[in-house]
Amino acid sequence: MDIKRVAIDAVNETIVMNVVHMDYKGQVAKRINEKLPLAQVKGFRKGQVPKDLVEKQYGKAIKQEEIKKVVDLALERYIQSERLNLLGTPLPKVNENFDWDAEELTFEYEIGLVPNFEIDLEAKNDIVKYIVTADDKLIDGQVERIQKQFGKANPVEKVTADSDITGTFVNEENGIENKTTFSLSVFKDKKTADSFIGKEVGDVVTVNTKGLFEDDHQLMDYLKVPHDNVHNLAVDVAFTIETINVSEPAELNQELFDKLFGEGKVASLEDLKVKIKEDAEAQFAQQADQKLLMDVQDFLIENTKFDLPAEFLKKWLQTVGEKKLSAEEAEVEYARSEKGLRFQLIEGKAMAQSNIQITFEDLKAFASNAIRQQMAQFGQTNPTAEEVEGIVARVLSNQEEVKRLSEQVVAAKLLDLFKEKANPTTKEVTYDEFIAASYGE
Repeated sequence: MDIKRVAIDAVNETIVMNVVHMDYKGQVAKRINEKLPLAQVKGFRKGQVPKDLVEKQYGKAIKQEEIKKVVDLALERYIQSERLNLLGTPLPKVNENFDWDAEELTFEYEIGLVPNFEIDLEAKNDIVKYIVTADDKLIDGQVERIQKQFGKANPVEKVTADSDITGTFVNEENGIENKTTFSLSVFKDKKTADSFIGKEVGDVVTVNTKGLFEDDHQLMDYLKVPHDNVHNLAVDVAFTIETINVSEPAELNQELFDKLFGEGKVASLEDLKVKIKEDAEAQFAQQADQKLLMDVQDFLIENTKFDLPAEFLKKWLQTVGEKKLSAEEAEVEYARSEKGLRFQLIEGKAMAQSNIQITFEDLKAFASNAIRQQMAQFGQTNPTAEEVEGIVARVLSNQEEVKRLSEQVVAAKLLDLFKEKANPTTKEVTYDEFIAASYGE
């Protein structure tokens, strides 16, 4: 068998395979002999059918099966021996006039190659690493929410200015249906707040989303409107009142502190504010890291130029998956996934370039830390090493969990690499300023 590659461009090639009779005749003959005692042809007893009749009835199908096995195995070994780094899998070229009886059979496969490129993690950039602080406004607001959450809710018949109202916002046409609780101070316009005054359980109040809140992003919280839709959304939503309460704020005492944070860990309002600040800024740091990672990804995708075998991948997308895609559907799918594919290649290059590897010990340490954090959220602040190790062992026995954790470990290692190499500018901001920067507003 003769196999060669024909280059089309840097990322597209064709593998050409010439198969001759000697490549498959032995296996075809073996299969025919195996078929002899099993063949059934009208007029002959089973096992007594002449060989030429067996060959006539079954030979063509057997020949094609064996040739396909030979070609598939040779293609796999060739790709391995040539160390080809492929995108997708080889696509056979269709030949409507293919002659299975020819002395020499030619098979052609289109392949898409991973492009060769370099990345510069230290290239000049305007990436910002945000340090998000919890200001007094945020801390005081959280103290109020704690007092309200753990205070006594006294049901009342009618809405007053200091009521907490629970109910459901609905607009079927725009897919809005969300149950929530709010106080009237949440609304930007006093007229809107006043429209609730005096209403009772079961009443429906209709409001318009345009200018409903001081910040349009609050539509995401109270109505679960997607971020892309919050700006300039101007539709009527019906709110059905389900409960009306007036909260009696909880007293900030040791009983409440112990309930929230464990015995003796917080002893005063000042301690509470310090704890709120620490917890909030730890959460903000995770969000800031995620934004940094996304900003670096966008920068590298924009500034690392390489060609992809786009047309090949679009054809390949039509052949994979349970549901075969049309050419138009594959075009849409490729456009949707191209950015992710580019960063996947950049990510692999960055890891290889910096010799980043993921070990089993990395997975165990990451899983252990995640499990301890989860247990702490449910009040188990001091689990034994044996308890944690037992849970880690169960988690790592699940292949889907291992895959998910591996992706998280890679992201964490890349984040550390980007912080070091990309040298982002550090900027301290409040949470409101961070949100504005995150959404480009």
